[in-house]
Amino acid sequence: MVEYKELVNMFIKVLNDNSEGLYIPLGISNRHIHLSQKDVERLFGKGYELTRLKDLSQPGQYACKETVLIAGPRGVIEKVRVLGPARTATQVEILNGDCFKLGIQAPVRQSGDIENTPGLTIIGSKGTVVLKKGAIIAQRHIHMTPQDAERFQVLDNQIVRLELKGLRGGIYDNVVVRVSENFQLECHLDIEEANAMGLTSKSEVIIIR
Repeated sequence: MVEYKELVNMFIKVLNDNSEGLYIPLGISNRHIHLSQKDVERLFGKGYELTRLKDLSQPGQYACKETVLIAGPRGVIEKVRVLGPARTATQVEILNGDCFKLGIQAPVRQSGDIENTPGLTIIGSKGTVVLKKGAIIAQRHIHMTPQDAERFQVLDNQIVRLELKGLRGGIYDNVVVRVSENFQLECHLDIEEANAMGLTSKSEVIIIR
């Protein structure tokens, strides 16, 4: 027979386990750009290296001091932040509202999936790059380690639903889970999605499938 003290300890353990795994930290991103090293040098000069401004939540990722201007058929957006380190291919992550200003129709895609996407002109301090493809609206997603995925009982590339707490909170569908040893647990929404529900980086996010 289980003693009263043991029952209490078991109950406390269950509560602690649930509270540890229930909520997911929220990261809110604005428009930004990832550059290949070739495009870094075209925009800022031969041999140029990006300047780290501050570290981001995901390991090894950082915001750079450098910004660029992006231009589409209808308009331009200034001071778009460059994120580092340099990648194999340049990718511009914009907001849905930016499409109207620029005059393009960027699809909702996972990072790195840039085939059949519109291009843009990028203007830096020393040069210009004309992209044939690379403009996307980032699909809302959750970064997880394999250990996190096991704890939340989800798989890489699984689509889940999120419950977002708050006065204007609600549910977001079509949230993709991305699993890697190189990730840190965090849900990523863009600033338009966050503003629509009155969210901040302190808001509570729960997977409800």
